[in-house]
Amino acid sequence: MLNMFSLRGLPWVSSSDGQEKVELTATELESLRSELADLEDREAHLKAQLEHVDEILRSARLSGYLYIRTRWKPLPGEPPPIDDTDVDDWLPRFIVLHGSCIFFYLLSTDLSPQDSTVLSDVVEVASLPSITRENGEMQYCFYILTRHGLRIECSSISKIQVLVILIYLYV
Repeated sequence: MLNMFSLRGLPWVSSSDGQEKVELTATELESLRSELADLEDREAHLKAQLEHVDEILRSARLSGYLYIRTRWKPLPGEPPPIDDTDVDDWLPRFIVLHGSCIFFYLLSTDLSPQDSTVLSDVVEVASLPSITRENGEMQYCFYILTRHGLRIECSSISKIQVLVILIYLYV
């Protein structure tokens, strides 16, 4: 079985019956056992991560990747924000609408969200003008405004995905 692997640095020796085998010292054997235990721990962690993601997605109402950027509504007396429509600061995020919250993950495999918003804090949801990205791809946009003044701008190449989210948030 060991012949199937290219284990560099291990002392291969031919036995009297013509088969190759590896001879290890006790230290080398313990080191390999430790590496194997580390790999088993990593495998267990990845399986738990996958089960967690699977559970969230099964119970989520909606989920998927959107491009997100955030803005704060100016406070009374503050000057209007600088026009930054030319700034491309849209970041891909995996969103999950689960229960009474919207969760924002960096990646779909992350165990904990990067941010979240309670739906009861949402005071306004509306469409934004579509934008054309540098690659010529059309992005359909909308925003979510919270009672705290946080404006979450979202976009997707899928008009249907945006419409479904808007319908869900309106209800």
